This record gives sequence, C-alpha cells and structure tokens, in this order.
Amino acid sequence: MARADFPAPGSIAGTISANAARLSEALNAHMRNSFQPESRKTLRKFHPAEVAELTGLSMSNLRTRHQEGDFPEVETDSRGRRLYSAAEIDQIRHVMARTGRNGEAYLPGRRAGDGLQVISVVNFKGGSSKTTTAIHLAQRYALRGYRVLAIDMDPQASLTTMFGYRPEIEFAETGTIYDALRYDDPVPLAQVIRKTYFHNLDLCPAGLLLSEYETETAYALQHRVEPPFTQRLAIALDEVEAQYDLVLIDCPPQLGFTTMSALLASTGLLINVVPSMLDVASMAQFLEMAGEIVRTLEESAGPTDWRFLKFLISRYEPTDVPQAQMAGFLRSILLDQVLMTPMLKSTAISDAGMTQQTIYELDPTHVVRKTLERILESVNGAADELEAVIQAAWGRNV
Repeated sequence: MARADFPAPGSIAGTISANAARLSEALNAHMRNSFQPESRKTLRKFHPAEVAELTGLSMSNLRTRHQEGDFPEVETDSRGRRLYSAAEIDQIRHVMARTGRNGEAYLPGRRAGDGLQVISVVNFKGGSSKTTTAIHLAQRYALRGYRVLAIDMDPQASLTTMFGYRPEIEFAETGTIYDALRYDDPVPLAQVIRKTYFHNLDLCPAGLLLSEYETETAYALQHRVEPPFTQRLAIALDEVEAQYDLVLIDCPPQLGFTTMSALLASTGLLINVVPSMLDVASMAQFLEMAGEIVRTLEESAGPTDWRFLKFLISRYEPTDVPQAQMAGFLRSILLDQVLMTPMLKSTAISDAGMTQQTIYELDPTHVVRKTLERILESVNGAADELEAVIQAAWGRNV
C-alpha cells in the first residue's frame, strides 16, 4: 500500500487553502455541467395533474376552461399534453379568483389586515434537514400562490447554494443579508434581495462574511449601538413587508446572535428534529437555552410576537423501529405541537441535491414514480399542515 503524502510541519494552512481552491474549481465545473446551456438555474414546467393539485382545480375543469378560452395558451409536449410554467399557473389562479366560486380560496396569501408571517426553521444540531425543509416549504408555498421571501441566515450558505449561486465567489465581499444587518452603514434590505428562477420566490443570500455579525454584535452590545441586534432583522423586514405574504428563514445550527436575530423577528417557529435519542437530547438543550435567552430579552425588549411553535420530525424512516418509538415519544410529550406528517428520509431528496435541486424541480420522468409519489406525499403533507397553521394565524379556517 502506498504511503499517504502528509504535509510538512507548518504547511497545514497552505494545504487547507489549496484543498479549498481545488474543491471550489471542481464545484464550479460541476455547476456548469449541471445547468448548461443556461448560466443560471431554470424551473421546469408542470403537468396538468400537478396544476390541479396546486390550484385545487379538477382536471376536467382545467380542460374545460382551456376549451372555453378562459386560461392562457400554454406549451404542449410531443403527445399534446399541456405544460405550464409557474407564472402560467399563477395566471390561472388569478382567473379563478375573479371568475370561480369561492374565488378568494385561489389566492391564499395576505388580505387587508393580515400581518406578514415570518417563520424561522431552527435546530441546535446540524444534519436535521433545516435547509432541506426551508427550501421545500418556500418553493411549495410559492407554487401555491404565496409571495415568498427566503432568507439564508447561515454563513455556510447552503440555502443560497441550492438556488444556483456560488456564495464563496459571488458573495465573498457583498450582496448578502449581512449588508442589511451590519452595524456600519447597513443597506436597505431591498438592495440584497434577489429574484429567483421560481415565480413568486425571492432570496436574501448568505455568505461567509455573515459570521462577522456574531463578533460585531458582541462589540455593539458593549457600546450600546442602536438599534440592537434584537431589532435589526425586524426593522429590515419592515422595509419590504408589503411585498410578501411569507418569509422563511434558514437559521444556522447554533444559538448565537444570528439565530436570535431571526427568532426575535419571527411570528412562528418550526423546529426540525430527527427522531433519535441524541438528536432529541440536543433539541431539549436548544429549547432550554432558547427559552432562557428569550425570557431575558423579553424583560428588556418586550414580548415576542410568536403565533405558533411547531415541531417537524425529519429524516424519518417508518420501518426503523427505534425511530418510530421516538416519534411516538415526542408526540406523547409535545402533543399537537408536532406536525402529524413527518418529512421522510428519501433517495429522491438526496439524489436531487447532487445537482442543487429539490423534488419540485426534478423532472418526474427521471425519477422512480413510487419513490417520487412517496416523498411528495410527505413533503406536501407537512407543508399543508403548516399552511393551515399560517392561515389560522390570519384568522381563517381551511
């Protein structure tokens, strides 16, 4: 067996930097190959059955409305089946809102008097599928007709990467949520929001520079810089709140100032938990620490505006008996705070992630049908449960 080549003493830093450069170059090549010939990601088109599921229209009504000329003409495939872009689905939704029975149901977003819903996806432990959850919820709700802003609050910027960006290259110096939160000359949030290839879905990117917010906040607290970290994200969101129905925040896996800024700007929390003893114990620590910190902050800054707290069982394998037992244990303790539908562990999600895609972006013909149906039932079910909670926060029954 050949002996591995180890770096000479004192050259570790150089080796790390060289490895980073090689990985970055390889990832760039991978991204170019994945998205050719486009330089940016684009969204596939959707089949009639998917349009019916997203809008609540029956297949027969969809066909009839097309025949009557109510709906826009759309592309067809080689077999004559209609294919719809996300924007065209939204057009259909607005036509139904004007002409259909119970038209309001086709536009589920904010109405007069409804407040912006800001939901932080959090967990103290890495690997709990926070980013996977955040991006699937953001895309599902955009397809359902909500105006969605996704905010990446993790310096690792996994959510940003999923939207087709290379944050270590494109946002190395500027252009991220950090620009709107920093204490020295912050910019309006609108300046860092980016339109995405997903209709109705915008992104506030993250980058490694966001990690500076932790040290800067510690300094700002010592010198009483205003506004404090407890208000900075909320103030930034106030500038754009009229443009969105929902904000989904992907938080970093630690309870620092960045996470606390997100929590204190939120109206609801979604906590991912993998049903294993270690993950549940870690979550218990997170909840205890978060409760103590928030209690202290509320004493000085006033009460938080959380309308709900929900737990999502993630990376769930129904055939795993210990996982099933732990899921049951969680439900017995946390009761209806736990969403009934878990997010399953699935090869469809992991395979899609290889090309920075979600299950909504995958071409259904490129995936085993039963595998895709199984994970869609899981992800859609969890998203629909949370959607009902959001609607209830607006005082509606669904």
